[in-house]
Amino acid sequence: MHYARGDAKAHARANLTGIWAAALTPFTGGLRLDEDGFRENVRHWTEDLGIAGLFVCGKQGEFFSMSVPERKRCLELAVEAAGGRAQTIMSCSDQNLDVVLDLARHAQDAGADYIVVHAPMLHFVTEHDQTVYRYYETISKSVDIGMALWSHPDSGYVMSPQLCNRLADLDNVVAIKYSVPRPMYAELTALASDRIRVSTASEDEWLDNILELDWRLYLCSSPPFLLQTATDRRMHDYTQAAFVGDAAEARRISESLAPVRDALKRTRPAEKPHAHQKYWQELLGQVGGRVRPPLLELTDAEKAATREAFEQCGLRA
Repeated sequence: MHYARGDAKAHARANLTGIWAAALTPFTGGLRLDEDGFRENVRHWTEDLGIAGLFVCGKQGEFFSMSVPERKRCLELAVEAAGGRAQTIMSCSDQNLDVVLDLARHAQDAGADYIVVHAPMLHFVTEHDQTVYRYYETISKSVDIGMALWSHPDSGYVMSPQLCNRLADLDNVVAIKYSVPRPMYAELTALASDRIRVSTASEDEWLDNILELDWRLYLCSSPPFLLQTATDRRMHDYTQAAFVGDAAEARRISESLAPVRDALKRTRPAEKPHAHQKYWQELLGQVGGRVRPPLLELTDAEKAATREAFEQCGLRA
């Protein structure tokens, strides 16, 4: 980290902006971490695509199938490969709080810019707010690095805008990835955007959120490197147009991506999002690789359908 704890919110306000992507983690045929492939992907995403930041070892990155040392190594690789061209945010999510804190301290020491921690799954608990507040408060007090909250239905619940607003007062809470319906994140934006960056992973809603909610952070999923190539950076282009207030041009560019979005979504088997996205990466010339159990690989038929849609979607390679 490159700031003091007391400056975390101000640092994030100035720097936690633009398009951030959730990195997929490439594994070799033997299911080992493909370090060279990951480095090359990071170089391409940051240098060729101009992505502002990388979300490392999240759910897209298959953290649930990785050991703690592998997760630490993945962060180190990301910081090294980004080379100052982009920032990094390390997912420290885990059900074991000791693991969360171990990963958070490693991220802080290894040069990450921020961490992100998923709301925990809770057992035999029906009133969540105070439990979740104390959970994040404990993490906040244990590290200096800026922390993003992360609420998603996968936890079995979602944090309310009111709870998130309370958490926004913690010294080093700087953002939230809020995977909830738009009325909920719009409410939180009104409540807490003076203290934290509010964002969600939906690329479909990103343009409206810039124009209507004055958002400046996309945090984050895989579209930034699945919908773009070195010569076709339309997500980047419509984002920049919207940032300077040219709504008409931003909408024109965004709407031109509809065939690409459609091809990506309609060929994705519901139970195989990781394998499908990795295969799409390979069609783009990136390093995809295998998925680890319990995830499933694509069949040959699913690959053929994806390849045909990719070749017809109009994305300029």
